[in-house]
Amino acid sequence: MKEIHVQAQKDHIYSLCSSSAILAIAELIWNALDADALDVKIDIIQNSLDAIDAVRVTDDGLGINALDIEQHFGNLGGSWKRNTDKTPRSGRVLHGCKGRGRFKAFALGQYVEWNTTQETSSGLQSFVISGDASDPSQFNINQLNTPGPATGTEVMITNVRNSVNSLRDTTAVLQQLSTYFALYLKAYPNVKIYFQGLLVNPVIVQKASKSYTLKSSTGSSAELEVIEWRAKKTKAKIILCNPEGFALHEIDAGVRPGNEFNFTAYLISPRFEELHAENLLIVEELHPEINAFLDAARNTLRTYFRKIRETMRGDVLKQWTAEKIYPFDPFDDENVEARIQFDRCARTLQTYSNGFEGLGTSDKRLIFQLLKNSLSTDPQGVIELLNSNLKIPAAAKNQPESSL
Repeated sequence: MKEIHVQAQKDHIYSLCSSSAILAIAELIWNALDADALDVKIDIIQNSLDAIDAVRVTDDGLGINALDIEQHFGNLGGSWKRNTDKTPRSGRVLHGCKGRGRFKAFALGQYVEWNTTQETSSGLQSFVISGDASDPSQFNINQLNTPGPATGTEVMITNVRNSVNSLRDTTAVLQQLSTYFALYLKAYPNVKIYFQGLLVNPVIVQKASKSYTLKSSTGSSAELEVIEWRAKKTKAKIILCNPEGFALHEIDAGVRPGNEFNFTAYLISPRFEELHAENLLIVEELHPEINAFLDAARNTLRTYFRKIRETMRGDVLKQWTAEKIYPFDPFDDENVEARIQFDRCARTLQTYSNGFEGLGTSDKRLIFQLLKNSLSTDPQGVIELLNSNLKIPAAAKNQPESSL
């Protein structure tokens, strides 16, 4: 057995071991992709009592270069990736270069083993590298007498932390991983990522996408890619990326298009990579250049969703008119304000009432006529009634149609 000691202060190493479970998983996936893996599989291993025993991440990459383990595991900030910008086999752009990713495994559990097989001049060789979160500055390595059948790495994390329970929601994890890796998987379609045997496929959970070229007030440019998701709503983000689609920093979108929209906005520019190297992305809106891009992105997003809402309103109005349940003449210019107020409340009813769409035509017609009559005598009472009886998010209450 050989011991490897990381050349860095322990408090700094401990700080690198902190992460949410999903971000730790994402970092392990990046490590696999940087090792030229085409298939990466993440499995949550449970026992007979349905408790989580372990997290396993396997890949078919080139393996860890255990023959030069001091460079790979012993030098924080001295990753082999600093000497190149592409993977050796397929020429994909590398994600990391600071040798920090491996420590995120300790955010998932106390004990971590890397079972890795690499190709050497004398054939395949396999090694087991192990670490303990109680002292993440030390790793042990053992060479196996019998090598594995092919190159690749299996990361096995045991004595898992409570945060790993968040990975039980398979649908949510698939959506989050789709968000993180959407641009990378688009750039490299031969790469496959699986969670619990299910393919992470942004296209499947993607509802729509739109790209824009933005110009900031400083004269620089960036690409904005807006992706709407089919899956359940999560907090909307603007993700700052380099041109290869690597997420460098994420910020609250600051745009509220309405409960029916679930989206991520990717702001892409080579400039972000330069600012990230200088640790300037974390200051976000305090930095004039970043703030200029964010202002341009948010204005574009507001316009984008406003146009969609206008289209949706037109389509819904056509449907209600065709069904003869709409209690107004849509071309009546004398009751415009009443009609706008009714449209907003009716759209709120349609959006947040689970059973409305299942009603028959006559029932909808009756409800809409009652809604119209009530609004003519007590509009505020109608809004309060909708708020108290429908599961309307707090941010949307008192404004039946969400604003941007």
